[in-house]
Amino acid sequence: MDAILERCAGLDVHQDNIVVCLLSGPLEKKPSKEIQTFGTTTKELLQLQEWLLARECTHVAMESTGVYWKPIWNVLEDTCELTLANPTRIKNVPGRKTDYNDAEWIARLHRSGLIEKSFVPHKDIRDLRDLTRYRRKLLQNVTQEKNRVHKILQDANLKLTTFMSDIFGVSGRALLESIVNGEVLDEKQVRDMVKSTLKRKVPKLMESLNGRLRIHHRNMIRRHLEHIVYLEKEIVELEAEIDSLLTPHHLEMELLDTIPGINHDAAASIVAELGTDMSQFPSDGHVSSWAGVCPANHESNGKKKEKRTNEEVEG
Repeated sequence: MDAILERCAGLDVHQDNIVVCLLSGPLEKKPSKEIQTFGTTTKELLQLQEWLLARECTHVAMESTGVYWKPIWNVLEDTCELTLANPTRIKNVPGRKTDYNDAEWIARLHRSGLIEKSFVPHKDIRDLRDLTRYRRKLLQNVTQEKNRVHKILQDANLKLTTFMSDIFGVSGRALLESIVNGEVLDEKQVRDMVKSTLKRKVPKLMESLNGRLRIHHRNMIRRHLEHIVYLEKEIVELEAEIDSLLTPHHLEMELLDTIPGINHDAAASIVAELGTDMSQFPSDGHVSSWAGVCPANHESNGKKKEKRTNEEVEG
């Protein structure tokens, strides 16, 4: 393999330690090798940084092993040119598996420029990505809690959902709060609670509230409603923080918002996942592949076989 880097290092990353192999020397000669092991506490990572700087090593490669590479990246990104490798693309020779061999193999591949960089955006985009992903999780949690309330209502034979399209709107929540508090509602009280066209359905709503509601049902609904309120509050705070991080990218957000079907939240997720520096992607095909919406090629004996996208697999 022809060398292109005079000084580079390969890191074999684990939860509690990092094996580092440093290769250095003229490109036309066999490089000298130095191997060292470091811990993964912040103090030990700073020692790793100093060790690399003392040896004038500014090109470092490592595998994307779970989340263990992230704290190393955070410490080294300001002083080294980092390369994050896909583990499936830099597998070592079978039968020679040790941490030292892995680190040396990564270093040799990196010295020859044979490791393709994985996309790692700037820290502000990484922070934005954490927030948008967490927001999606919280929205999923809200949906799950609402589904649990639906199941309890069915178990208690309260048929609110038959006559209300959204029991978590203003009218629905008012009725649910009354149910939780054990109130016995008359037609006038229900009419005062519900809004707009639901007032015409008051007789049906009264009939739907006549079920087999037990204290257990009320307590369970109360817990779910309290959790929903808490989650919705967290989502509002998250959205404010997301909007703050999006301020430097308002032009990109405006452009994305012009695409049919892309609203503010979707645009925020796109910026969080792809960043705004499109030079990271050689073509639009690479962007589609990174987003998981581009099926891979699978051809054998001249026949193309069906291949699902990552979105289809995850869904």
